Amino acid sequence: MEFFSREMSRSDADEILSWRYDPPYELYNNEKSDEALLELLNGSYHSVYVGEESLFGYYCHGDSAKVPAGHASGAYMEDCLDIGLGMKPQLTGKGKGSLFLSFILDSLAQESSGQVVFRLTVASFNKRAITLYSNHGFVRRDVFEHNGVEFITMVSSKYGTI
Repeated sequence: MEFFSREMSRSDADEILSWRYDPPYELYNNEKSDEALLELLNGSYHSVYVGEESLFGYYCHGDSAKVPAGHASGAYMEDCLDIGLGMKPQLTGKGKGSLFLSFILDSLAQESSGQVVFRLTVASFNKRAITLYSNHGFVRRDVFEHNGVEFITMVSSKYGTI
């Protein structure tokens, strides 16, 4: 599977905002709004494609990848590159996440100068994602709650050390 990425376009953002995940993953559904569109077009989001026209997913980095409540709990104190990602709902649970995550990590590592420690924030009920991240060397770091949902941060030192 050959991936490539580019900065998020308006048409990609519109499509992503229309994605709907089945329970229990509906937490990851977005509402179409001007605010949500501006977020996806803020320069930190990238669309990931397979082939020329097949949108596979997206990733973001920096503050866009953080859950705001994590700041108050101290979950984001360490110097890491925060990343977030999402796959098209119809493609999840089909064993493609490992290639997708590898592509994202390798792309961001190449963009970074020197070593980098990646951090992900994930809802603790999302066992599928937690297993994927663990298989890529991520370990649990912090736990916090936001709007009744427990989140965990996971860090990977595959590309650097804290």
